[in-house]
Formats: sequence, structure tokens, C-alpha cells
Amino acid sequence: MALAGAGAAGATAAAVAAAWPLATIAGAASALVGSLAFVRARRHNIDDAARLAVADELARFISDLPIGLARVSASGAIGSANAAFAAALGTLPDQLNGRRLEDFAAPGAWTPGAVPEPGTALRLRRGDGRAVAARVIAAPPDTGPDTADAPDGAAGAFGLVVTPDTEAVARLNQALADAERRFLGIFPDAPIGIALVDAERRVVEANRALTAMMGGAELAGMPMVELLRAQERASIEHVLDKVASGLPQGEPIEAHLTVPGASGRPSTGAGERVVDVIVSGAAEPGAADAGFVAYLIDATQRRALTVQLTQSQKMQAIGQLAGGVAHDFNNLLTAIIGFCDLLLQRHRPGDQSFADVMQIKQNSNRAANLVRQLLAFSRQQRLDPRVLVITDTLAELTHLLRRLIGQAIELRMVHARDLWPVRVDQGQLEQVIINLAVNARDAMTRGGTLTVTTDNITTTESLSRGDAVMPAGDYVRIQVSDTGTGIAPAIIERIFEPFFSTKEIGSGTGLGLSTVYGIVKQTGGFVFVDSVLGEGTTFSIYLPRHVGPIESIDLDESVDVRPDDVTGAGTILLVEDEDPVRLFSARALRGKGYKVLEAKSGDAALDLMGDGRHIDLLITDMMMPVMDGPTLVRHARGRRSDLRIVCMSGYAEDAMRSQLAQHRDVMFLAKPFSLKQLARVVKDAIDDARA
Repeated sequence: MALAGAGAAGATAAAVAAAWPLATIAGAASALVGSLAFVRARRHNIDDAARLAVADELARFISDLPIGLARVSASGAIGSANAAFAAALGTLPDQLNGRRLEDFAAPGAWTPGAVPEPGTALRLRRGDGRAVAARVIAAPPDTGPDTADAPDGAAGAFGLVVTPDTEAVARLNQALADAERRFLGIFPDAPIGIALVDAERRVVEANRALTAMMGGAELAGMPMVELLRAQERASIEHVLDKVASGLPQGEPIEAHLTVPGASGRPSTGAGERVVDVIVSGAAEPGAADAGFVAYLIDATQRRALTVQLTQSQKMQAIGQLAGGVAHDFNNLLTAIIGFCDLLLQRHRPGDQSFADVMQIKQNSNRAANLVRQLLAFSRQQRLDPRVLVITDTLAELTHLLRRLIGQAIELRMVHARDLWPVRVDQGQLEQVIINLAVNARDAMTRGGTLTVTTDNITTTESLSRGDAVMPAGDYVRIQVSDTGTGIAPAIIERIFEPFFSTKEIGSGTGLGLSTVYGIVKQTGGFVFVDSVLGEGTTFSIYLPRHVGPIESIDLDESVDVRPDDVTGAGTILLVEDEDPVRLFSARALRGKGYKVLEAKSGDAALDLMGDGRHIDLLITDMMMPVMDGPTLVRHARGRRSDLRIVCMSGYAEDAMRSQLAQHRDVMFLAKPFSLKQLARVVKDAIDDARA
């Protein structure tokens, strides 16, 4: 048979190393030495040139083997060692010349002069003390000219082959087993979706999480990109190309999984999930069998929370805007209503201008109602909370509701027994029910049933609906249900936004439901909505149960308009940065008999107080540049602790009270106010100071 050249021999050696199991190394080496013996036995029948060529090729072949081989004489001289044998002993082949086996053998492992039996294990040691396992193999007889091959000329020789360290192999096998066990423990039950993808980019195996995301479909053999929406597949292909070339993916890609339909192919729709896709290589880049590991992290809930957070931030921003707009409008309306009251003092009923002035005032009051709705949405409306039982309030409201909804709609009131008390503003609660009833009426153009039910609800766990989380506790629930057209899912999350309306232009302000939302939230409650197109809508209002003494609380007796005398005497310091409001208030109070000192800022007011003037009452706006109302109150009380003070604001009284917690006897006047309301507050404040 012909032998290959040196290059082929090297390739063959590499192939042998890759293909032979470790357990057959010793047998293979023995066969090679036997082949050498066969060649030498035939040496006299081969042409000298051919014999030398064969010997040279065979020597090169053995030298390139990754298996450590050496020929040792009976006396222990080492010869004919290949590079792998020398490397196993931590040296080079030419450095083994003249070395003896006992230089490397462990104590007692070998007796010089003896030829061990084939298969005998020998324990060798490297220069650094590490052990090397070797095994004896058969050697050819020393005949003819090859007798000189024995390193020391002694008769008899044997071969040595370095065998793998059985302990190291055992450790390697154990490590592989441990790695496999860990993989099998992690891969199937991993909380994220994992897909093993082959070089053809088809799913080889998917874990349980990914299978569940895909609705339990069989994914093996499916192209990975078909797990995603069609418009997102190009970007995933780009990522696979990038990873296959050895580059890192970079940032995760957001995509949508699609649940396979009956045909086994993905279908878009309600089954879609938002996932973050991360791809890594499963083999060396460029390898023929290079595959991928795809990690698909379910981001559906996170995406929904992000949308909810965005919606919440938008609603908060709208609320802040609404509050600011309401404050400015209240200043304008205060001036308009106030000057109308001044005009009405000169134009009595029957006067030609009386009707015109009344029209201005009435429309100003309508505008004031819209502003109150804006403040309700932004949760800055002034509330007058009282402890009451819901059934009593709804019973008083029944007749009004029947007139509002008309005869074509049936009204049903269903109350549970022994409802818990709640602490709410009765007027605002009535406004909530009326707004919901009007919306229900508009949704039932052909008639239907409006049902108002009440009951006690105890929740042991927090209830999450949209971006609202209702803590566990005791609540009184009011449900307003209709049998109307329902609300489309696409807009149901926007219905509480101010000025959002599906009605025709001119049919509503779009503030009804936003007012409901604001009043309920400011009361400490929650409002949820459930709707089915074509079947109807149910609004559920949860109000916290009141625990404590049942007593009525009135926060604003001072602005109660009574028909008694509101004239008086005394010196009033009026601080207001809005000129129209200050001019009206000053004229109105002078007309009631008071001496009025005017100031446009807090600094100017303190200067007037420092002139030694006696001041009976300080009236100040809460929102002013440079020095606001609360700061002015603190400075004024620092100079005169007994000074009576009235604060004016277009914002909620609760917000004002929190800024003046240490001044509990400060009175409050909400904008817009009329001339009589202003006069009543001033008279009560001065009378209290003199009492």
C-alpha cells in the first residue's frame, strides 16, 4: 500500500486525534508499532530507496501524532519519542536524548533491566511534579541492522504510550454531567422564553415559558423569525446576521410574538405579546454548525405599565393645567361678578340696564360652574365633607333623577341593608350621581333601564384596575348601570380626560366624567368602569368606610349668605395683585362702611403695617409674586399675633389650610365671590375679633 506525503500525514494525524476515543488510544498505538515491526520484517525484500522512503514517511507520521509515543530499551534508555510524548513530560523531543526512564518514573513504578508486559500501567512524573499516566505496548524484536536502534545497544525494548489521566477524565466527565444537569434544570423552567436555534435559523427546542407565550404551539422546526410580526422580522434577521459574524447584538429589540393559528402558522391579534429579544451565538462564529440562543423576555406587562404611567402623567399634567387655568379664571370671574353687583346697586329692577347686567352675572355664574368642574378634575375643589349614609342622599335625589332621565328610561334603586357611613361632600356626591345618570340617559336613546345599587364591600387584597390600585379595606360601593350602547374599548381609557367627548359639538362640555373622577379621587375613593358594546356600561364608585363618631362638619359657615345687615366699621388692609379684583373688593368694602388700605404685594402690605396704623383685618390673596399669602400671614402674625386674617384663593381650601397649619383661626374666602359673600366674611371676622 502507498503512504501519503508529510502534509497528508499531518492531516491524517489530526483526523485520528479527532476520531479516536480516548479508550482506544493504547490499542491504536500498539497497532502502529506492530505495523512498524511488519515493515522491518520485510526490509530485505524491499528496494533500499523504497525502504528508506517508507521509514521516513512512517517516522513523520508517528512524529505528528497527537498521541504520546516513545521506544524504551530494556535498560531504560528513551529513544524515538515523538513531540506529544515529550510535551506530556513537559520538555522537547531533542531534550529526551540520553535521558532514562527512571528519571521520570515514580518511585517503585519500574525496575531497570526488566521489560514490562504489554498493558502494564506506569506512573511517570513531570519536572514540576505533576503525574503523567503511561501504558506499555508491544515493541518489535531487535533483528538485523535495527539492533542499533536500541538506545544503549541492549537487547529487548518496549513501547510507551501516554494515556489520559483517569482522574482528570473522571473530573471532566463529572463537570460535563454537572453542566448538563444545571442546563436541564435551568432551561426548561427558566422564567423567560429561551429558544435553541440551529444554523438554518430554525427552532430546535423551546422551553416551557416560550411555549406558553406561544399558546402551547409546537415550535420545533419553525423558522425563528416567524414567531414575530411580519414587519419586525427584517430587524431580527439583521441581528442574527450580526451575531453570526461574531459581533454582539447590542440593545435588546422590542418585538411582538404571534400565537400560531390552526394552520400552525403565526396569526396576529389578541394573542400578541410584547417581548424583548436578545440573541447570542451558540458556537464559534463562522463554524458550519453555528447556531443561536434566543432569549425572549415577556415585556407585555411592563409595556402596559409604561402606557399607564404615561396616561397617569398626562392626567396629572392636565390636572395641573386645569388648576392653573381655573385660578386665573376665578380672578376674572371675581371681578366680573363683583362689578355686576356694584352696577346692580345703581340699576334696580325695572331699570333698562338691569336685565343686561343680570345676563352678565348669570353667565358669569355659569362660567364659575365650569371652573368648579375643572377644579374637581384637578382635585383642587373646595369640599365640605360630612359623615352621612348613602341611602339617605340617594333617596333625596330620586325625584330629580327621574325628571332628568325621562319617562322612556326605567329607574331602579337597589340598596343593601345597614350600609356603612362615609365622609363625603353631599353636594358633590349628588353631582357625581347626576353626571353619571345624564351620561347613561344619553347612551339609551331608545329607552332602557338605569340601575343604581349600593352595598358594603370588604377587600382582603388590593384591587388593580388600569393605573389605579385600590388598597384592601372596607368600602361602600355605588354602582350606576345602564343598558345603553356601551363604550368602545379604544376610548374607554380616555373617558375621564377633560373635554374628551363622543357627543356632537355643542351637546356637552366633556367635563362630566372628569368631574366625577376628580370628586371621587379627592374624597379618597376610586371609580372604575366596565362596558360591553351593545349591552351597557357600569360605573363602580368605592368610598372608604368612615370609622369614628358620626357628626356633621362644616368648613365654610363664614361664606353662608344670610339676609341680615352686612355693614360694619373698621380698618381693613386689602392685599391683591390682580387690579380688577382689588378695585372691586375695595369699592365694595368702602360701600359697607369700612376704611380700606390697598396693597399690590406682600412687601407693600408689611410697609403699611409698619407705619403705625391700627388694622382690624388683613385680607390677602394666596397666590402673589415675590411674597405669597402664607408668607405674608407668617410675617403679619409675627408682628401682631391677634390680627384677624381672611385668605382669598381660587384653589382648594384644603391646600391653603396645609400651608397655614399653625394658624388655625384664619378664615377662607373662595373665588369667585359676590359682593355679599365678601361683606359677610369681613363682618364675621371683625365681629369675632371684637367679641
